[in-house]
Amino acid sequence: MEMWLGYLQLILQGAVVTIKLTVYGCAFALVVAFIAGLGRVSSNWLIRAVATTYVEFFRGTSIFVQLFWAYYVLPLMGITLTEMQAGVLALGLNVGAYGAEVVRGAVRAIGREQHEACVALNLTKWQSMRHIILPQAFVVMLPTFGNNAIELLKATAIVSLISLADMTFQAQVVRSQTGNTAIPFITILLLYFAIASVISFGVRTLEKRLSRGLDGVRA
Repeated sequence: MEMWLGYLQLILQGAVVTIKLTVYGCAFALVVAFIAGLGRVSSNWLIRAVATTYVEFFRGTSIFVQLFWAYYVLPLMGITLTEMQAGVLALGLNVGAYGAEVVRGAVRAIGREQHEACVALNLTKWQSMRHIILPQAFVVMLPTFGNNAIELLKATAIVSLISLADMTFQAQVVRSQTGNTAIPFITILLLYFAIASVISFGVRTLEKRLSRGLDGVRA
């Protein structure tokens, strides 16, 4: 029993790493998603082209390859990242590309009358986007952002390939030392589910809170 408590502690240490990866990765992905998503609806063709190229590239290539590039290839170009930094970079850029499409779709889903109201109020494009369009669009984005966050959580398991000691890596360590596969992997299965449940609950709560003031406003 004492031995297994020690192994459980090892897996919980890996859970802390997984949570950090998820939080940092989601924060980075959110920033990237808004930059690229708003770039996709920009009136400037060059900005649209750059944003579209980014989105299509990271959605069309393997996250495994992206991670290996971040950790193994960038150092050849003089950019050396830690395992955590490489993981956050790869996960954030990959999930951010999917998030950019969420931002683009939500902004375009706002009713025409809202845009016309902005013109009537003589608001600039930036003022319209900041004060009128994005507050409404963000509520539309939230459910899919929540799904993206859970997908990022599950994708954190790939960092074990670059020896970052997340839950999956620690479960493999426990398996190699005990010869038992079921217990460590059932443990991390439950931990992934618990973390995903917290994300889902948080997103639903935030969505309900933000939606209260927008009833009857969105088209």
